[in-house]
Amino acid sequence: EASGKTTLCLHVMAEAQKKGGKVAFIDAEHALDPARTESIGVNLDDLIISQPDTGEQALEIAETLIRSGAIDVLCIDSVAALVPKAEIEGQMGDAMIGVQARLMSQAMRKLSGAISRSKTIMIFTNQIRMKIGVMFGNPETTAGGMALKFYSSIRLDCRKIGNINDGDKIVGSRHRIKVVKNKVAPPFRVAELDIMNIGGISRSGGLLDVGVELGVISKSGSFFKLDDKLLGQGREAVKVALQENKKLESKVESLIWKA
Repeated sequence: EASGKTTLCLHVMAEAQKKGGKVAFIDAEHALDPARTESIGVNLDDLIISQPDTGEQALEIAETLIRSGAIDVLCIDSVAALVPKAEIEGQMGDAMIGVQARLMSQAMRKLSGAISRSKTIMIFTNQIRMKIGVMFGNPETTAGGMALKFYSSIRLDCRKIGNINDGDKIVGSRHRIKVVKNKVAPPFRVAELDIMNIGGISRSGGLLDVGVELGVISKSGSFFKLDDKLLGQGREAVKVALQENKKLESKVESLIWKA
């Protein structure tokens, strides 16, 4: 919950749009906030949005978009919300064992080849469930069976690890993202980032973290310096300074690339 999955998807789509790409968002959760989406940088006028009623409908729309070859990035949010038609038409409390897993397994068999041929980036978000009765090992699992895990090229585990405060107000949250599977680069790497309530992932926060890690920015206690010049006291104050001074932000980024 609130681990930054949808925000990460929106940033990917915003960057794709900046490069002239076409993006689509299948909102199975029916929870997309247009104002927040726009604040992150997504152009709503150029975004294809679908809010399907059933899991089958969502995956058929996804297949049509992918096979058209017109989409560069497609996001389904989320697998857990892809409710099979049989479950929707049934009664509350009806046992529906393995229906969603079968649906996802069939979908991945049909979609994998089309995704490869069309060069579409397809992103699924998912939710964590707990296995009952697990005494040893990790009790966590994901909804929708095992097929998505096997077919995925990259899997990211997103976790919220704390809040970001401005005085008494919570203005954002700190997140840790771990690469748990990667077919295209070394896996098991970890990144930490700030997701702000307004604007999404903090670019200045990322520059500050990487700058300190590479030695471009020196940190002494709560003070941050660049070329022996004081940037500010406190992480949030320095982030604001970088946001407001684009010339300084560009300089830090340039030094990071050279480091």
